[in-house]
Amino acid sequence: MIDPISWAYSWPWILGAFVFGYALGSIPFGLILTRLAGAGDIRSIGSGNIGATNVLRTGSRGLAALTLLLDAGKGAGAVLAAAAYGPDTAIVAAAGAFLGHLFPVWLRFLGGKGVAVALGIALALAPPVGVLCCAVWVLVAAAFRYSSLAALATFAAAPLFMWWLADPQRAEFSLAVAVLVWLRHWRNIGRLLAGTESRIVLGRKKSTEDS
Repeated sequence: MIDPISWAYSWPWILGAFVFGYALGSIPFGLILTRLAGAGDIRSIGSGNIGATNVLRTGSRGLAALTLLLDAGKGAGAVLAAAAYGPDTAIVAAAGAFLGHLFPVWLRFLGGKGVAVALGIALALAPPVGVLCCAVWVLVAAAFRYSSLAALATFAAAPLFMWWLADPQRAEFSLAVAVLVWLRHWRNIGRLLAGTESRIVLGRKKSTEDS
C-alpha cells in the first residue's frame, strides 16, 4: 500500500525529474549542429532522422560524432542530475529524456530513434551494462555495417544485461526502452528482412537507412 504522506512529499520531485529529463532530451542536437555548420535541415536528407547516423550523411564525421556524444550526454546527464534524489527519480528522469528525444515538442513530436540517448542512459544507470551495450553495438555494426541491426541487437540484449548486472527495476525500464527502440525501427526491420537496408557509409552518400 502506498504511503500517502510519502507520496505527497515525493511526487513534486518525481514530476520535476520527468519535466527536466524531457526538456533536456528534447534538444535536437543533430538539427542544431547541422544548421550551425551550414549543412541545412538534416530532416531533408537521407532518412530525415535527427540522429548521428543521418548527420553522417552530410559528409561530416566530426558533426556526426559530436551529435552522438551530445545525444548520449543528455540521457546520461538527466540520470546523473536526478540520481541525487534517489534511484526512482533517476529512472523517471531517464524516461523523460528518452521520450523527449523521441517526441520533442519543438519538432511537433517528430524526433529520433533514441539509440544514442538510450546508450547514455544505460551508461549512467548501470555503467557495466552501458559498456556492454556499446560493445554490442560496435561489434554488430563492424561485422554487418548496418546501424539499425546494431541498434536492434543492442537493445534486445540490454534488458538481459540489466537483469544480470543491475536489478529488476532497471531491467524493466530497459525492457520498455527496448520495445520503443524496436518500434521506432519497424521500417528498418522490413528493409533488413527484404535485404534492401543500406549499410553504414563513412562519408557522403545518399542512403535510406534510419537509426
